Amino acid sequence: MFRKRIASVLTMAVLGLVPFVVLAEPAAAATSVTDNYISNLSDLLLAVALPITLLVEGVLFYAIWKFRKADEAKPTQENRRLELTWTVATAVVLMFVGLAAYSAMGSPYVLPSHTEAQQMMDQPNTTSIHVDAYQWSWEFHYKHNGTNFTSSTLVMPANKQIVLEITSRDVDHSFHAPALGLKRDAIPGRTNYIATRLNSSAVRSQPYQLYCAEFCGAGHSNMLANIVVMNQSDYNHWADQQVQAAQNASSGSSSGNASTTSSTSTSSTSTSSTSANGSSTSSTSTSSTPTSSTSVNGSSTSSTSTSGTATTTSATSSAALAAPEARGAA
Repeated sequence: MFRKRIASVLTMAVLGLVPFVVLAEPAAAATSVTDNYISNLSDLLLAVALPITLLVEGVLFYAIWKFRKADEAKPTQENRRLELTWTVATAVVLMFVGLAAYSAMGSPYVLPSHTEAQQMMDQPNTTSIHVDAYQWSWEFHYKHNGTNFTSSTLVMPANKQIVLEITSRDVDHSFHAPALGLKRDAIPGRTNYIATRLNSSAVRSQPYQLYCAEFCGAGHSNMLANIVVMNQSDYNHWADQQVQAAQNASSGSSSGNASTTSSTSTSSTSTSSTSANGSSTSSTSTSSTPTSSTSVNGSSTSSTSTSGTATTTSATSSAALAAPEARGAA
C-alpha cells in the first residue's frame, strides 16, 4: 500500500515537470561575468526548489483525492521517524541554499567590497568609470591617457575588467542594467562599486538600457541612459575622439580667458585736488600725450587732448596769488 502511494506521488511529480521541460526556452548566453554568477545561482536554486515543490504539491493533491469522501478527519498518530526526516531534510536544503548563495554573492564580481574594488582599479588592465547619478539623469566620467572627459552615454569595452564607481548628488538612486546583470544603489555621501567583465556576446549595435531602480521623485521614470558595449579597438578609438574633443574645448576656453584678461587701456581718469594758501588745482588725465595751455594771474589753466590720450586742467585763484604780495608789502 505504501509503495503504491509513493508511486502515485512520484508519477504526479514527473507529470508536473513535463510542461516545464517542453515549454522552457533555452537560456540566453550570459553577457557578463556578473550575469553568469547570478544566472548559475538562479538555475541551481530552481533545480533544487522545483522537485521539492512538485513533491509537496503531489502529496497534497494525493491526500485531497484519496480522502475526498471521508466524512470525518481522523487524527494522525505520532511518527518520530517521519518528523526527524523532514526536519533534517529542511535543514539540509537551507544549508545548501545558503552555501550556494554565498559562493555567488561572495564573489567580487557580484558584491565587491571597497578594498576589492580599489585593488582592481589599481591594476593596469582595468577600465574605471565614475557614474554620477542625480535628479533625473546620469553622467559618466572617464580618464583616458591622462585626460578626463564626461559622456552622457555609458560606453564600456568587452573582454576587459571594468569597475564602476557609483555616487549620487542628491537622493537615493539605483543603477540597474538588467540585460547585463548589473545593479547597485547610488547613495549620497557614499561610493558603491560594480566590478564586472563583459563577454564578447554583449557587443551589439543596439544600445542596452540603463534604468534607475529606486524611486527618486517626479522624473524617476525618465531617468534613463544608453549603454554601449564595444570591442577594445572600437572603444579606444571612441575614447581618443572624446579626449581630442575635451582638449579642443579646454584650449578654446583658455584662449578666450586670455583675450578677456589682456585688455588695452584706452582711458584712465585720475583726479587730484590740492589746496595751498587758498589755491586749488584740479587735473584730469585721459591720455598719455598731454596738450596744455597755461593762463596766469586770475584765470584757469587747462589742457585738453583731442587724441583721447591725456587732459590736464589746473585752476589757480588770482586772490590766492596776490595774497603773498600783499603780506610782503605790509
